[in-house]
Amino acid sequence: MSPAAVTRKADRLRAQAMQVDGRTMHKGQQTKAAIVDAALGLATHIGLEGLSIGALAEVARMSKSGVFAHFGSREELQISVIREYHARFEAEVFFPAMRADRGLPRVRALFGNWMKRTSVEIDSGCIYISGAVEFDDRPGSVRDALASSVQTWLAAMRRALTQAKEEGHLGSHVDEDQLMFEIHGLILALHYEARFLKSAGSIDRAVRGFDNILAAHANAMPANPSPKSVKE
Repeated sequence: MSPAAVTRKADRLRAQAMQVDGRTMHKGQQTKAAIVDAALGLATHIGLEGLSIGALAEVARMSKSGVFAHFGSREELQISVIREYHARFEAEVFFPAMRADRGLPRVRALFGNWMKRTSVEIDSGCIYISGAVEFDDRPGSVRDALASSVQTWLAAMRRALTQAKEEGHLGSHVDEDQLMFEIHGLILALHYEARFLKSAGSIDRAVRGFDNILAAHANAMPANPSPKSVKE
């Protein structure tokens, strides 16, 4: 998303925030939500490290002091962006997949949702991946917030793999940590191949790679398994 597009979106969000399902929201909360959204759009374009109070004030059409008043520091702004990105990631990837049955159906739902988001982020950029490059060797609160968000997501995916093993969908010999490592590697390779190298067919290869991983470790399942209640 270009800075001009981010500015237009920030203007639209400020206008929409005044009428959210007919509910009244404190003006300060409305403004901060609009600023965070604009900051997230800007960060996907220039990275978390490129995010600054001054750059955000320009695209949000606010004064630097006005933006600073909501966050207090550049680090807190960056952390707010990470939290917002994580909340949206969960809303798009994790929570919808929880409606699927435990076991491989849920694993497939999680990966399918992850791939949908990844296919969009090939163009817009992924905070988890770009942020890791920027902060991998820089200790501090921003790195901690970013690493915590990534670890939370990977733990959820690993838990789904463990449940698939418990349900008998994966072999008893399966090492969930190894499986998670290989699945995560597919996403990282996809970003590198598609975003950096512009390799055609990268998404299809990632999907086939996921199917190959499961095929190598999955036990036979009925063609039409009986429905089960979803257990968290």
